[in-house]
Amino acid sequence: MKYTIRPAAADDMPELLDLIQELASFEKEAHAVEVTVADLTAAGFGDEKLFHCFVAEAGNSVVGAALVYPRYSTWKGPVLHLEDLIVTEKLRGSGIGNALLTEVVKYGHGLGVKRISWEVLDWNEPAIAFYEKKGANVMRDWDVVQLNEEGMKTFLENV
Repeated sequence: MKYTIRPAAADDMPELLDLIQELASFEKEAHAVEVTVADLTAAGFGDEKLFHCFVAEAGNSVVGAALVYPRYSTWKGPVLHLEDLIVTEKLRGSGIGNALLTEVVKYGHGLGVKRISWEVLDWNEPAIAFYEKKGANVMRDWDVVQLNEEGMKTFLENV
């Protein structure tokens, strides 16, 4: 299979949203996607760029993506967060995920970050095996903590 890995362009955002929705369905959270094409375009290509994205293109279609953004570790310094690494289901196992992850690692290394971090669902054993094979440390003793909009509202009401 022939594919190209390149930085995303604003006109890729409709196809990126399709991949995001496909991933949400795979993760059994299809109803949870609230972001729109306009949101992605503004956040990735507006005056205040909030993320950087690489896409995999095959046959004039976006078939994979890796979206990253900067973070800061109080222990290590600058780090890069990989929000999502997505390959459309029919092309998983084709090498696209490896190529996207390689591009993310090159990008992070070029920025001089001390770490690249991301989350993986504990039941997604193929992804866990892939990441561990690449040398990633899957920290199974850490839990993800989030405070959503309703949680923030409730928190602030009780301050």
